[in-house]
Amino acid sequence: MLSGKILRDAIISGANNIINNKESVDELNVFPVPDGDTGTNMSMTIRNAVAELNMLSDSVTVETVAQTAASAMLRGARGNSGVILSLLFRGLSKGLAGKHEATVEDYCNALKLGAEAAYKSVMKPTEGTILTVARVAAEKANDAQCKDFPELFDVLTTAAKETLDQTPEMLPVLKKAGVVDAGGMGYYTILKGMASVICGGVMISAKEETATEKAVVTNAAGTFETDIEFTYCTEFIVVKSDVNKDATKLRAFLESIGDCVVVVDDDSIIKVHVHTEHPGKALEEGILYGSLINLKIENMKEQHKGAAAKAEMQKKQKLAPAEPVKDFGFVSVTSGAGLEDLFKDLGVDVIVRGGQTMNPSTEDILEAINATPARNIFVLPNNKNIIMAAEQAVKLTDRNVIVLQTRTIPQGITAMLAFDESSDFSTNGVNMTKALDNVGSGSITFAVRDSDFEGKQIKKGEILAMENGKLAFVEKDVTKALIKITKKLIRSGSSYITIIYGSDVTDETAQAAFEALRAKISNDIEIVLVNGGQPVYYYLISVE
Repeated sequence: MLSGKILRDAIISGANNIINNKESVDELNVFPVPDGDTGTNMSMTIRNAVAELNMLSDSVTVETVAQTAASAMLRGARGNSGVILSLLFRGLSKGLAGKHEATVEDYCNALKLGAEAAYKSVMKPTEGTILTVARVAAEKANDAQCKDFPELFDVLTTAAKETLDQTPEMLPVLKKAGVVDAGGMGYYTILKGMASVICGGVMISAKEETATEKAVVTNAAGTFETDIEFTYCTEFIVVKSDVNKDATKLRAFLESIGDCVVVVDDDSIIKVHVHTEHPGKALEEGILYGSLINLKIENMKEQHKGAAAKAEMQKKQKLAPAEPVKDFGFVSVTSGAGLEDLFKDLGVDVIVRGGQTMNPSTEDILEAINATPARNIFVLPNNKNIIMAAEQAVKLTDRNVIVLQTRTIPQGITAMLAFDESSDFSTNGVNMTKALDNVGSGSITFAVRDSDFEGKQIKKGEILAMENGKLAFVEKDVTKALIKITKKLIRSGSSYITIIYGSDVTDETAQAAFEALRAKISNDIEIVLVNGGQPVYYYLISVE
């Protein structure tokens, strides 16, 4: 029989194991763009249960442990992988309902319920992911008819590992990259942590440096963690002394002393951006090509301290529930002061700060829904990895909520513009969703890792152009990528383009890029430049 104490300790051990190994799981992500990362999302989801589990006594029942874990993980679920993980544990809770202790048969049934719930939550389940690993492990556990829990967890972990190893054969993108599925690895890592308690009586402890979640700071030039390798963000413009002199050697030198190198070689000037420990050396090399103007050197570590403190203060400020005094309300997920102001101007009541690299939890979205003073609420996730968490929040509120399937910021803006106050809730939901088909979404970001994606050899730091969420091409120059992807998005009938520049693009650089784009686009199309202030993306492009 499985006692509540052992189950409690096993789940905590599983949580600590994924917390300790989240970086290695993150590294399995095939897509090279900055994202929330599977290991981080799964570790933050299950970590949400640890504090509550630690408060349970040794005499606790398996029912209470399972319910406590499932409830906390549902509220803390981040990203698609985190939501799926929370559903696997919700199945555990349903299967152990009413149980003081659990038999092997009880637990096997609970695993099956969890896998079924996870599959139902995904519109188009893909085999070769965490779904497959969880389902096959549950099936093998049910078929094995184990006599005790150590034997059961031996079967579970073995089946999960064998299935995980097969995921590259199920998903060609994994095979090409030479990795297994990240979500499946995260789930296997948790099972191994639980097995350590159940099979050996040893609880895995969280490593000291990861025992509490680090504040996450975003920086669209390439660093998103608290460990900043290079201190100084150095930018300058070289007015060429010789217009025929090539900047290739300058780029190579800068890459030898730092990272996040951007060198834009125009006809008469060279624009430079680099993260380095030696800004003086960068300037000395630049002056060999001409005179320097617009110099800017910033200490990113000091900036990080201030941003981390601000983020911690914001984290402690809870939104108060609001009385529903109007018919319609809106919640939008976005990041960047300019974008927040834009969505508020369009009528959004509550902003959830987040997006790429920082997926908000189900509880964050639920809190925003309850703080919206309306009876009928539209939620705009604006990111494909946030939609599932938003849909889980709907189940936890008494408000009428429609989660619009907005996968990009431009889609979110278009949906808001399509709202008609004279129409009812359902009609607006349909029309706002239909409007998403009328907008082409582009974005310019950078590769966070070397990869081979869809036949494209990509190097860390290269510029990536995304078309409607998919990788379109790789570039060396941000402005060239902006022009190329915008032209690619234009269709017959396109009449309006919005260019939204991010926190790592200066006003001057954005204006120059805008003018270069304007010269390449028909005068029949109106183009607007907006300072979004968003992290991660140099530019977001909307074409309607």
